[in-house]
Amino acid sequence: MYKDVLLHIGGAWTKSASGRTLDVINPATEEVIGTAAHAGREDLDAAIAAAEAGYATWRATPAFQRAALLRKAAELIRARIPEIATIMTMEQGKPLAEAKGETTVAADVIDWFAEEAKRTYGRVIPARAAGVYQLVVKEPVGIVAAFTPWNFPINQAVRKVSAALAAGCAVILKGPEETPGACAELVRAFADAGLPPGVLNLVYGVPAEISEYLIPHRAVRKISFTGSTAVGKHLAALAGAHMKRATMELGGHAPAIVFEDADLDAAAKILAANKFRNAGQVCVAPTRFLVQESVYDGFMERFLGAVRKIKVGNGLEEGTTMGPLANERRIPAIEGFIADATKHGAKVAEGGERIGNKGYFFQPTVLTDIPTTARVMNEEPFGPLALVNRFSTFEDAVTEANRLEYGLAAYAYSRSARTVTALGDRIESGMISINHHGIALPETPFGGMKDSGYGWEGGAEAIEAYLATKFVTQAS
Repeated sequence: MYKDVLLHIGGAWTKSASGRTLDVINPATEEVIGTAAHAGREDLDAAIAAAEAGYATWRATPAFQRAALLRKAAELIRARIPEIATIMTMEQGKPLAEAKGETTVAADVIDWFAEEAKRTYGRVIPARAAGVYQLVVKEPVGIVAAFTPWNFPINQAVRKVSAALAAGCAVILKGPEETPGACAELVRAFADAGLPPGVLNLVYGVPAEISEYLIPHRAVRKISFTGSTAVGKHLAALAGAHMKRATMELGGHAPAIVFEDADLDAAAKILAANKFRNAGQVCVAPTRFLVQESVYDGFMERFLGAVRKIKVGNGLEEGTTMGPLANERRIPAIEGFIADATKHGAKVAEGGERIGNKGYFFQPTVLTDIPTTARVMNEEPFGPLALVNRFSTFEDAVTEANRLEYGLAAYAYSRSARTVTALGDRIESGMISINHHGIALPETPFGGMKDSGYGWEGGAEAIEAYLATKFVTQAS
């Protein structure tokens, strides 16, 4: 059922002007299952022209009408969940249940921003003189260039697109070349819901070429990027050089702290599920497990027991709970992290090897006693690697949790009100979830601090990045 993926420019699905394409590979079989159109400079110029025309129409569309259209797109997504999820699993590898969950959440995100469209309030400032009116108004920032990654083909794009459309902006979306089909289905839902031509455009191609053309372009007023810290810093610098607004959701290396008074059964179950979700290819995945010494053995027994129940396989096969890595280059990357860690004295408690030689499958892996000099303790592994170390005191745990320049997500488990209150104050992270996994909901802020980026992609804060504040003062 996988179809070749086209560009979407000016309301039409089209091949690239050059006719060039990119292969799409199923990571479970290593087979080419389709192609994606490869945009060149001519296609980008067409997308910009279309966005300019679409923006003129869309910014003048009342917020109530924008909200109604977004809600219609959400309903189309829900009606198409089985088809969209199958496409996502074929091109990205995650189990079908996870793909269905991602698609379902995407519809919820659209619904959330549909309501936010009607709440972009301004205000009236009391004047110092009679007959003077001082107004603060919010208006769309303009054309947005959005760049999204392959690990969540819909949910990384839908946050950017929905917020921008709710605010009245037009969008040029650079979708993920490795997982283009699901992203295209998101765009199709908006198009089928009646979005005016040019308001949402979709391109694929060489990421560096597209970003280095779109970001400096006079028509583009804002960028939003999700991806690695290294690339994000480069794009942020480029945006800064051209005075463009930017939202950056970058890498993470989330600590997960388990205190001696924690519910070990709950901690082990929740952390194992979220560590190996999407084969660990999640920016907010728990990565550095810090377990208090007195409960280390009890936690490890439970955690390893949960890990050993994970069934690795083709995401389309019933019973699979972890699919393959999304692309071939992740295999040597994970193997390199493990080799370096063991060279530094780490122990492999579970897994550690590729599974078979067909498909990009890798064992869920648990390393213990990893020194901070190992690469994997300093670089985002972005794979099925759990790193478990002991700690003694609260201060030890906080010091290690804050050691890195990453600050996206953090997790902790404790029954002590004093401990959890102190964690909320002391942990340097944009998001911290305590005693459950409660981040990335449509209505809650999603973003990081330090080298994990800036700006928000969830909650009431998210739409602000797509709005310009204007002060109008007039005398009668």
